[in-house]
Amino acid sequence: MTTQPQQFEQGHGKPHQELIGGPYLRNAWYVAAWSDDIADGQIVARTIMDQPIALYRRADGSVAAIEDRCPHRFAPLSMGKVVGGGRIQCAYHGLEFDGSGACVRNPHGAKNIPSRARVKSWPVIEKHKAVWLWMGAAPADETKVPDFAVLDNVPEIYTTKRDSITIRANYQLIIDNLLDLSHTSYLHEGILGNADTVESEITVEQDGDDVVVGRHATNSAPPGMFAQFWPNHPPRVDKFTRMRWMAPSTLRLVTGVCKMGAAPESGTGYTAIHMLTPETARSTLYHFTAVRFGVMTTDDQLNRDLQEKIAKMRRFAFAEQDAPVIEAQQRVIEAAPTSLDPIILAVDVGPVRYKRILNKMLEAEAGRA
Repeated sequence: MTTQPQQFEQGHGKPHQELIGGPYLRNAWYVAAWSDDIADGQIVARTIMDQPIALYRRADGSVAAIEDRCPHRFAPLSMGKVVGGGRIQCAYHGLEFDGSGACVRNPHGAKNIPSRARVKSWPVIEKHKAVWLWMGAAPADETKVPDFAVLDNVPEIYTTKRDSITIRANYQLIIDNLLDLSHTSYLHEGILGNADTVESEITVEQDGDDVVVGRHATNSAPPGMFAQFWPNHPPRVDKFTRMRWMAPSTLRLVTGVCKMGAAPESGTGYTAIHMLTPETARSTLYHFTAVRFGVMTTDDQLNRDLQEKIAKMRRFAFAEQDAPVIEAQQRVIEAAPTSLDPIILAVDVGPVRYKRILNKMLEAEAGRA
């Protein structure tokens, strides 16, 4: 289903405090780390939905996720060490916990284990080079892991660094940013967009519960990053962008350039991965990477150089351009003495649509609870 944006140009949205301070969708998968980030013998501390979590690998290589808080004196278990091939030993008094969260050893006194000596654990799956946690009470459904198969079995030289940053803002503000493709012409001018891409055809489709925002600019000078992908590129091209939101907080982008009037798949660009995990209502862990397609550069050294350059450019765009604005938004909204009611523009059709779907999911989950 495709929606033209004009119908959203007038009217008002919900007060913004409602949109960035509401509950989390818990019966879903969230990325806790890239798989490479959890090495043997290492404990990785994360906060997901206000919950402190310790992640580590068992002897068989599988990842366990347990509450990062010893029930004895509440020391973080992530400060301890992995022992016995699959247990965390608390650094404070040596209590040991297995991957289910049960205390399996008390080294003190008669060595009895109190009935309350256990911590919460979460289902974990490794897929698409990432570690996913199921945060809800419903049975974990592996079919609901968002589709990032583009990361599987791809030549390493065409994939950028698997990176992450923390943005001090609510995850919905970041989704707003990613689904608003118009901001690239301003906030990322010269890197991901330029003045030629301001006037673009915007489309919005709903594919099941996914929302796909498209933006197509014709007769454009290729923005800086994409010009490097195409040796001897024509002076004017079409720039295409399709961003898919998958509930609750992951997005997959296909973007690039092609000859004017040609099919986008005939061009060159990359598929970008955006995985957002709410740490708190005011903080988001953001994992990202990209995979090139339609590669037109044949020299291995050039492709290595482009691989590094793309990674640096994208991190700069997110950390140095997007994040300061989004974090400032968060501060402005929190400081407002009254509830803020944002105006709605044509570029907001994607954010409006995904919020409707997410709010329905939140309401349904609350009803089941």
